[in-house]
Amino acid sequence: MTDRPARRRPRSALGLAAGLCGIAFAAGPASPLPVEIGPTLERIDQDRMRADLKFLSDDLFEGRGTGQRGGELAARYLETRFRLIGLKPAATPASCLQEVPLVGVETLPDSRIEIEAAGKRFAPERLVDVVASSETQEETTTVEAPVVFVGYGITAPQYQWDDFKGTDVRGKVLLMLVNDPPSDDPALFGGPALTYYGRWTYKYESAARAGARGAILIHTDASAGYGWNVVKNSWGRERPSVPLAKDGPPPLGLVSWVSERMARQVLAAAGEDFETLRAAAARRDFRPRPLTMKIRATLHQRVRPIRTWNVLAALPGSDPRLRDEAVVVMAHYDHLGIGPAENGDAIYNGAADNASGVAALLETARLFTLLPRAPRRTLLFMAVGAEEGGLRGSEYYVRHPVVPLERTVAALNMDGLPVDGAPRDYTFLGSDRTTLRDLVRDASRVLDFDVIPDPHPDQGSFFRSDQFNFAKAGVPSMSIDPGVDYKGKPAGFGEQAWKEYEEKRYHRPTDAYDEAFDFSGMRDVVRIALYAGWRLAETEGRPAWNPGDEFAPTRRP
Repeated sequence: MTDRPARRRPRSALGLAAGLCGIAFAAGPASPLPVEIGPTLERIDQDRMRADLKFLSDDLFEGRGTGQRGGELAARYLETRFRLIGLKPAATPASCLQEVPLVGVETLPDSRIEIEAAGKRFAPERLVDVVASSETQEETTTVEAPVVFVGYGITAPQYQWDDFKGTDVRGKVLLMLVNDPPSDDPALFGGPALTYYGRWTYKYESAARAGARGAILIHTDASAGYGWNVVKNSWGRERPSVPLAKDGPPPLGLVSWVSERMARQVLAAAGEDFETLRAAAARRDFRPRPLTMKIRATLHQRVRPIRTWNVLAALPGSDPRLRDEAVVVMAHYDHLGIGPAENGDAIYNGAADNASGVAALLETARLFTLLPRAPRRTLLFMAVGAEEGGLRGSEYYVRHPVVPLERTVAALNMDGLPVDGAPRDYTFLGSDRTTLRDLVRDASRVLDFDVIPDPHPDQGSFFRSDQFNFAKAGVPSMSIDPGVDYKGKPAGFGEQAWKEYEEKRYHRPTDAYDEAFDFSGMRDVVRIALYAGWRLAETEGRPAWNPGDEFAPTRRP
């Protein structure tokens, strides 16, 4: 996760409204636990979660990298655990493993990038000031092209925003800013909240649609929501890609990030001022600006077919009429595998990200099997692969679902759970887009926790984990995220804990198991997941999208 917590907000700030169609839960005082699940909620075993988290983040699994030995070991371990819990294989009648075919692409150290700006030449150092690869899935790709600054690279008719203004950028390399144009107006790019237009994935998609030869994103800590070390550790290794479609658009020859320091240097050499360009890009009347700058790149890449798996297991529903519908409960099990060493350690164990979510997923699944009766709808438990490489596993699943998406009621995701105490409050990313918000409000009364809106909406965390692919496909979805106010901790503890994690452990080898981990927060997340999943599987109605939400038109009846 990459969102940075801000100050706690009261629960009423969520702005909940009762759903008129689908699930609706009335407001009121605290409610007792339903007798059907109350006793089971008290059987959560923190020691089981500790054992799973510790084992999955052990060096034995080598960081659970996609296309690496450790990733396969993790998938097979999870299939075994699902079977031992008593769930049914769901990928096929005989297997929990849904194969996800991918292409692994790794830019090799002998690749070269040169930037010429008004006659001055720069050779940014790989991983220090630039990361680069190619989407061609070829072993060698060369790019030589002029550079055009296209602001945020956004075309959004609903906001009367077009950064291209009809400019022909075919064959050019586009220099872009990360994030959305700055706005305090919720009617314009969500105000302070990041929209999908601000994500790096959209930027590259936008460049490809425009026929560009390449795209370079300018990294700043504030706009990306994380430091350069995250870019380096995420992009300076093999990355999984979906195989190119024969009838698809031409792939970009160059996809790159450049550090703010280097961007300022080369822009100054070209007679441009970074702040002036950024201010111009924030206006609707911005027009693309050709720069006295040229890119020359020769990218040598190791390209190989790789595979990973989504691990799928089901608890069949008990209602003959509703059992063909499903509620998805998921967490991604992959991490970054073996990569650049830091202080002699090259294994990116991924304890908090996301062995924590997987441990909670397994415990949630186990508790569902202990209920006196299976819920009416089917529960589909999914340990998702290749999330760190661009949400590839969930992307593949929504294109090849084992339960048709029109019969998938909702998806609940757990990614990066608390391992240092129990929050009093939680954020449910995406719930405010649908009537899932009413389920969240009901759960907060029954289980006694506060609900806060996304503490740092400018980071776009909703788009950064697997619930996004389900939402994009029309399935009401949300991610259960810890808040910022912790039980028994001083004010500001949650914010400080997240800041320390982001700076010292996120996407680094130091995200490793610690005997000091406190699993009381994960226990509470499992309580929420069990209660929410049970209500979704039991309730006659189904969650519905808010009228006008950008994902509502994709929902099938």
